[in-house]
Amino acid sequence: MAEQSLEEREARVAEAMEAFSERLQEAGLKSTKQRDVIVERFFWLDKHISADELLEDVREHQPRIGYATVYRTLKLLVEQGFALPKDFGDGQTRYDPIHNQDPQHDHLICVDCRKIIEFNDDGLNERIQAIAEKMQYQVRRKKIELYAECQIPACPNHPDQSA
Repeated sequence: MAEQSLEEREARVAEAMEAFSERLQEAGLKSTKQRDVIVERFFWLDKHISADELLEDVREHQPRIGYATVYRTLKLLVEQGFALPKDFGDGQTRYDPIHNQDPQHDHLICVDCRKIIEFNDDGLNERIQAIAEKMQYQVRRKKIELYAECQIPACPNHPDQSA
């Protein structure tokens, strides 16, 4: 994902918040100040985040928000199509913000530091489609997770750095 300017990030978050608010109204649900803080931080951080990590961040802005409120809000984000729960094998469900992005993007996960990198490769997607068509199938969804060891020499989590 490309770096965004502050203005671009603020605009992206405002757009996501507006869409979420509209979706809540359509579903007959009300917005609350705590829910708004949680959702805004979720979209602002824009990363694969666990409920615990989001709670830690949210409490810097609203110290009285509890785990149950964060968890229920993440569940609501999933139900309303603004987040996807992901299991990357680290024992925690992580939530992937998907407002205005391809929910079929793929992931590269570092097995050392657990860093998660999103990618979308048109050539790979075309090859997957061709394979499915050759077998007389149509792909409905895909999930590609590549678990790899970091090869960046300066990575502090690389096994060679822990001397």
